Amino acid sequence: MGEERPSGRRGGRSLRDPVHRAARADDQVDIDVVLRAHRAGYPRPRPGPVRRAYDTAELAHRGQVRKSGEPYIIHPLAVTLILAELGMDTATLQAALLHDTVEDTDYTLPELRADFGDEIAVLVDGVTKLDGSKWGERAEAETFRKMVLAAAADLRVLLIKLADRLHNLRTLGFQPPHKQRRIARQSQELLIPFAERLGMYELKREMDDLCFSVLQPETHHEIKAALDAREAAGRDLLRPAVDRLREALKEHKVAGEVMLYRRHLWAVHLDVGDRLDTLQPADQFRLLVVVDGEDRDCYIALGAVHACMNPVPGRLKDFISLPRFNLYRALHTRVIADGRKVMDVIIRNRRMHRLAERGLAAHIHEMARGPGANVAGRIDLEWLRRLLAWQNDATSADFLESLRGDLRPDGIAAFTTGGELIPLPPGATSIDFAYALGPQTGDHAIGALINGRLVPLHARVDNGAVVHILTDETASPSAAGLDAATTPMARLLIRRHLATQGDDAADKGRRMVAEAVAAEGLDLLDLECQGVSRSVAEHFGHRELDDLYAAVTAGTVDLDDLVTRLAKENAHSTGPEETT
Repeated sequence: MGEERPSGRRGGRSLRDPVHRAARADDQVDIDVVLRAHRAGYPRPRPGPVRRAYDTAELAHRGQVRKSGEPYIIHPLAVTLILAELGMDTATLQAALLHDTVEDTDYTLPELRADFGDEIAVLVDGVTKLDGSKWGERAEAETFRKMVLAAAADLRVLLIKLADRLHNLRTLGFQPPHKQRRIARQSQELLIPFAERLGMYELKREMDDLCFSVLQPETHHEIKAALDAREAAGRDLLRPAVDRLREALKEHKVAGEVMLYRRHLWAVHLDVGDRLDTLQPADQFRLLVVVDGEDRDCYIALGAVHACMNPVPGRLKDFISLPRFNLYRALHTRVIADGRKVMDVIIRNRRMHRLAERGLAAHIHEMARGPGANVAGRIDLEWLRRLLAWQNDATSADFLESLRGDLRPDGIAAFTTGGELIPLPPGATSIDFAYALGPQTGDHAIGALINGRLVPLHARVDNGAVVHILTDETASPSAAGLDAATTPMARLLIRRHLATQGDDAADKGRRMVAEAVAAEGLDLLDLECQGVSRSVAEHFGHRELDDLYAAVTAGTVDLDDLVTRLAKENAHSTGPEETT
């Protein structure tokens, strides 16, 4: 699902013919690099299936080149290397090598399934973009919907997509400026938040900085120059605090490492902005403690930190006993060292550190190395489960809008009384919280308890609040609930319910459309008889005209957009008037 489409012919020969290995030495070295990375993560790797996938991909893409002039096979090889270095399993590497074949060559999905089996076919199909010529403006949204649905069966689909986008971001310099900005913006809105939700901070940091360099090149350069210039002096200033903490860990009999790690450019920019003259070493570095031991040893290490440095009240965050929504676990604290230096300290054990950097990839790596493990079936991410619970009811535009809202990085975290974390956008209300728990809860909500206090459904939910939704089986969504809702998911489901109340929703919508097209000099009955209306209904994701008109009543299809599309389709179908 690469953003860069190859040029050249679509495949050099029939892929049903016997495959012959590429003779070029540089290709052979590249696949060997991938296999060496794979061996580093697995004591008994299977190079044969990976080589076979490479042979097939190289043959399929032969004759195609990237914008850089390199053979196109370089891209799937680079994507596969990223995943191999993350410790991904053999099947994922095979799918990564083949991920663009169905989309960009004559190799078909049925052929791929016959050659490599259902598991690889599901992964490749999951990251294959829909044909823009067929789907039009809906292609982007429906491609993401397809990817999310595929992830329900196998989360490795998302990992392949993230590796694919990372390599495309690394090579954006060969694209025209307008395309660079479009890809970078889309990555910031959707792909980077996906990386964060999957706990893959190693990829997230690099993608953040690559997008930053495209969208704000001057600011990126200034931040990088300022950090580079201050790095050595900053490390020198913080070295006494690092040494003191190492001694404190020894005194508390805790084995582990203490290190400074440099924050990535985008994170520093978000914190400091253009105030580079105020940049302090603590803005540039975090102090990381990686403990050799179990969870309890992390708490002992926390005691050592607070024993040798002054803790800042209210700045301790325990993500071990209450992990983040992406399964991240660590202890975060802020301390004052040497009487004036404010520092952020992160404490993890070795396993937490692997999971904190590589997230889902680390989970899959652990499962792949275990006996009889099923690496495909991890559906333990609540945000993904909630997204899947309602997405079938959403139009393309609603789905994409809600996906962007759900993945926004500036969201708040609220909790159920059972301790489940529910991510919400800023300004969310109790009714939004109710629908985040599921359509059934939202449809029957009548009120809420926020931190034990009875509140109405329009009450705002603050960060860290504990919310209990009160329900009544006889209750149903109302116009007041629609006014209170702020999230696309809640508003969509309430509107759809309201649209079904009464038999005249379709009639009302049809009257609205008829009046609107009449103002443009068109007759709706003529458009219906000519098949124009039905074609446009399918464009908006509705099989029946009544469903389209009811959607207009519900507000899920914008009336102005519909009229514009009807006029455009009518002009296209009739063509220019004949002259004699």
